[in-house]
Amino acid sequence: MGAAVQQNGGNGRRRGRRRGRARPMSEINVTPFVDVMLVLLIIFMVAAPLLTVGVPVELPKTAANALPSDSEEPLTVTLTADGRVQIQTTDVAPEELVGKLRAIAAERTSDRVFLRADGSLPYVQVMQVMGALNAGGFSNVGLVTDTGGPTLDEGGE
Repeated sequence: MGAAVQQNGGNGRRRGRRRGRARPMSEINVTPFVDVMLVLLIIFMVAAPLLTVGVPVELPKTAANALPSDSEEPLTVTLTADGRVQIQTTDVAPEELVGKLRAIAAERTSDRVFLRADGSLPYVQVMQVMGALNAGGFSNVGLVTDTGGPTLDEGGE
């Protein structure tokens, strides 16, 4: 942002000693400021969807509604298609899962945890992790799915 310089009128009149000198303009040009703000707005609009934390998992589709959110950031445990277990984005060995969950449960006020599991995994593997969640101190387990899946009502949607 800079101030422009305004020249004296060149109509041939002499105005004393100030002839030929430039006076500073008292107006601020806000166009560069607006340009920069619009560019920043576009950058943040594009970058915001990329800031979601998660591991790519092919979630099964169900007709269930979304769970209400808490004020505390939810704890997420993920089972990937290749059998890895992750707490948030950190890989955890299956034999260390219960110990780590107990340590996390001691520091949290909520016992809610979200379990994300790839749809191609066997049911027994998901249930083993749910048992580990329960043994680790988390009794409120929410299963994360994609919406828009089939329902089991008589209409057969």
